[in-house]
Amino acid sequence: MAPQNPNYVAIVDMGSNGIRYSITDLAPATARIMPSIYQDRAGISLYDAQWAGGVKVPIPDTTISAVIAVLQRFQRTCAAFGVPASNVRVLATEATRQAANSEAFRERIKEATGWTVEMLPKEEEGVVGALGVASSFFTARGLMMDLGGGSTQLTWISARHGEMEMSARGAVSLPYGAAALTRRLEEAHSQGRAAVSTLREEITGALKEAVAAIAIPPTIEADIKSEQGLTLYLSGGGFRGWGFILMSARSPPYPIHIINGFRAPVADFHSTDVVSSIAATDDKLFRVSERRAGQVPAVALLVECLEKALPAIKTVAFAQGGVREGVLFRGLSTATRATHPLVTVTRAHAPPSVDVLAKLLRAAAPPGESMSEYALTALANAMYIYGSLNKDVQAAACLRSTTTGLLAGVHGADHGERAAVAVMLCERRGGAGALSPDDERFMRGLMGLLGSEEGWWCVYFGRVAGVLGECYPAGVVEGDGVKVDATWEDRGESKKGKDKGMALRVTFDFTGEGVEGGLRWMGWLGRRIRWS
Repeated sequence: MAPQNPNYVAIVDMGSNGIRYSITDLAPATARIMPSIYQDRAGISLYDAQWAGGVKVPIPDTTISAVIAVLQRFQRTCAAFGVPASNVRVLATEATRQAANSEAFRERIKEATGWTVEMLPKEEEGVVGALGVASSFFTARGLMMDLGGGSTQLTWISARHGEMEMSARGAVSLPYGAAALTRRLEEAHSQGRAAVSTLREEITGALKEAVAAIAIPPTIEADIKSEQGLTLYLSGGGFRGWGFILMSARSPPYPIHIINGFRAPVADFHSTDVVSSIAATDDKLFRVSERRAGQVPAVALLVECLEKALPAIKTVAFAQGGVREGVLFRGLSTATRATHPLVTVTRAHAPPSVDVLAKLLRAAAPPGESMSEYALTALANAMYIYGSLNKDVQAAACLRSTTTGLLAGVHGADHGERAAVAVMLCERRGGAGALSPDDERFMRGLMGLLGSEEGWWCVYFGRVAGVLGECYPAGVVEGDGVKVDATWEDRGESKKGKDKGMALRVTFDFTGEGVEGGLRWMGWLGRRIRWS
C-alpha cells in the first residue's frame, strides 16, 4: 500500500449510461486543472438494466454484483495510489434515484465496500453539472445542457473570475436522457408517425417551459442580439458523441481531437441528417462507441426540438466536465478557479526570470495590439520546454504540446487557446520551416482555427520569444538585459502618391551576440515589419 497523499481525491460517478471513476491530484499548484492520476469507465448501464421486455424492473442481482466488482477493484486502486479513505466519494444520479430497489442496491454497496453512496437530488445534479461545465472553460456565459442517460438538465450560467452565477431555480431536469429517449423513440416508431410527432411536440413544449422556468437574465438575453451571439454549452455523453461526429465531418480534417473546448456553428449542430448519416454508415468513428452511435437518432430528435424551443443560438461549445469535475470544482477557492488553466499547466516549467521575460513579451505588443495576458504568461512559462530534445523535433514537439504533448492534460482550455499557445511555442523553436510535411499540415489546421489575424500575431509573439531565447538561453536575465519596443510607423506615400500604410517597427536593444538569426527570422513575417 502506498503512503497516503492528502491531495488525492477519488470520485465515482454512477450514471445511467456507465460508471466513471477517477483519482485527481488537488495539490494547490495545479488544482485548477484538476489533473487526473487515474481514470476509467465501466460500461454498465443502470438505466438499461431496469428494463426487460418493455417493463420497468428492479436493478437485477447480476448487475448489482457487476457494480460491486467494479467498485472493489477501484477500491484496491485507490489503496495502491494512497488515496485516504476520507477522500473517496461515490455519487449516484437519475438511474439509481429512480430504481425500485435503490435503497437495497446502495446498502449492498455499503456492505461490500464500506462506501456510502451519495444520492444527488435532481436539482443538485443540475447545479453540479453546471459547475462541471464552468470548470471546462476560463469564462462561460450562455445556456447550459447536460445530457445524461435518464435525464437532461437545462439552465443558464455565467462564469468569470472564479465566480459562477446560474438560475435561481438551479436547473430544470427533464426525463429526456439519451437512453430514456432512445427507448421512447423506439416505442413511438412502433406506433407510427403520429406517435413520433406527438413525442416531438411533447419534448419541444417541455423545453419551452424549462426555458421560461430558468428565467434567463437580461445580460444573457443581450447576447442574442449582439455580434457575439448566444452560446449553448453542452455536456454529457450523448452530446459529446454528437460533437465527435461533427468533428469527423469537418473538411479539411479538424486538428484537435479533444471534445472539451470544441466549438461549432449552430448550423452545423442542427445538421441532424448529416450527423445521423455518418453515425449510421461509419463504424470507426473516433470516441463514438457502438452504443453512442445507436443513441444518435434520439439525440437528433432532441436537437430538432432544441432548434424550435431555445432562443437564437449562434455557437455551440462542448464540455468534458460533468458530475465529477463539478464536485471537484465546487471545492476550489475562488482565487484558484480564477487562474487561467494554461497559466496553471505551464507554471511548473517556468524559467528563473519568467516575470522579466513575460514583461518583455508584453513590451513587444504595439499600441492597440496585444495577445491576451494569459497567453503571453503561458508563453513565458513554457518557452524553454523541449529544449533538451534534438533540434530536429523541438518545433514539432512544441506544436503538439497542447494536444498530445506535455501540456495536453490541461482541463479548462478551449481549442483556440490550445492552438494559440502551440503555434507560439512552435515559432519560438523555428516554426513551419522546422517541421516535417505531416506536422506542417497540422500547423495549417491550427492556424485555420485561429484565423489569419490572430494566427499572424501568434507567429509574431512566438518569434519574439525565439529572439529572447537566443538572448537568454538559460532563461536567466541579469542586470539591465534586453529592451524591447514596438511601435506603428507611418510609411508615407509611394512615388505615385498612394498611401503605403503602416509598418510595425520592433526594436531589440541588446549588447550580447548571437541573436542575428532571430532578428532575421523576425523580419520574414510576411507583413510590413521593420526591426533593429
